[in-house]
Parts: sequence; C-alpha cells; structure tokens
Amino acid sequence: MAEYQVEHVMGMAVAIDVRDEIPSGAVEQAVAWFRHVDRVFSPYRSDSEISRIARRTSTRQMTSPVVQEVLAQCDRLRALTGGFFDTHATGRLDPSGFVKGWAVERAVELLERAGATRLAVNAGGDAVVRGGVPWRVGIQHPIEREQLAAVIEVRDAAIATSGAYERGLHIINPYNKRPAEGLLSVTVLGPDLGFADAYATAAFAMGRAAPQWLATVEGYEAMAILQDERVVCTPGFLAACPGGSPAASLCS
Repeated sequence: MAEYQVEHVMGMAVAIDVRDEIPSGAVEQAVAWFRHVDRVFSPYRSDSEISRIARRTSTRQMTSPVVQEVLAQCDRLRALTGGFFDTHATGRLDPSGFVKGWAVERAVELLERAGATRLAVNAGGDAVVRGGVPWRVGIQHPIEREQLAAVIEVRDAAIATSGAYERGLHIINPYNKRPAEGLLSVTVLGPDLGFADAYATAAFAMGRAAPQWLATVEGYEAMAILQDERVVCTPGFLAACPGGSPAASLCS
C-alpha cells in the first residue's frame, strides 16, 4: 500500500512518502536501515565504529566494508572541495556531512527494489525525490523560520541545504578552525544526495568564496544566501524555480 511515515532517527526527523502500492514492511525496512546507519556512523554513540576510530581503539582497515566505502568517498570529496569538506574539521572524525545523504540514497534504493517508483525521503530537510509529476520542494529561509527562501520543482533529484538553522554554527572552516561565516545558507541540487550534502557543507565552510566555486561543480546546481541576505544561484537552479518563487526574483 502507499505509505507516509515519519520517524525520529539519526538525531532528526526522517519522512518517507511512497505514492505506490508496495509490500507491507518495506518502509519499516528503510527505517531499520537508518537505525543501522546511526549505530555504525554516529559520532555521538560511544559504541559506533566511527567513535572507535576516533578513540583509536580501531583503525579504518579494521572496520566494516561499508565504513571503508564511506570514508573513501569522504577522502574523495575532500579533494574535490579543496579541503573544505573535512571529516576532521571539528577536531574529531565525523563523516555526518556525507553519511546522511548517502544513507537516504540507499534507503531510496531499498524502496525502489520493493516496487516504489514515486517517492520522497526527507531527512532533516535534505531530500531525494523520484518519479511521477515534479515534486515541489520548499527550502526554509535561514532567518525567517516560518518563511521559505525558495520553492523548486524537480523530479528524480536530490536537494541538500547547509546553514546555521537549528544546530547553530556547527560548520567549521577547516583551515582556521573557526565557525564558518559569510553565508546564511547554501542549497545544492543534483543527482546524488551524499555529494549534494557534502558540497553544501563545503560551500558553507568557504563563505563568500562559495558562489564562484559552486558554479564550477559539474552536474550540480546551487543557491547561496549571503550574510546580507542577497541571493546568488546558478542558472540551472533558477530554472528549477517556478514563477513567483522568492529565488526566481532574487537570484542573479
């Protein structure tokens, strides 16, 4: 049957919206996957594999294949972002900036194998949408919490936003070890949520240099809201905004 379910897992609300008839238990299987990811990757759980590496009671070579896969991708992203995506930016190992999106992509694959073709999985504001008519996705304004900074229409896409929001100034510039400044938020749109999430995190850490860098990222589009609330976005992101969107009137 079609299902909509919200669970609190990995420290955030995860909403799973499936518009197709799928076998009973398929959504629960996706939720169980998120719980497994939390047990393995959470830097806040002392028994997670990531925490054991951070304490040096384990090594990357001693971890499970899935951890090695994720950390290898994080190494790749560090190179692709000029070092601004750094799993050690806070002083201890934390791959959360990639893991959340990666986990959502794998949950979507589980649901697709169960027969879902029209679905959306939203994890703490970052989402993957698939199939059907275009999905309308609202992007929260970084200051006016009851307002939207933009609305986009997409299908078969991933959308990730980084900013202060509820967690405060949690994104660190890895070069000066200080909270990132210069931007209010960055939203990245593209084919893969793990990469979109990492690119958004890296761009936010870059500050005012981010818009110029984002314009060079192949296959991904972006919107950056500067500290003075000016909005800059790539042409592809602007094209995804329906008429009347705040982004459509502000992006340049």
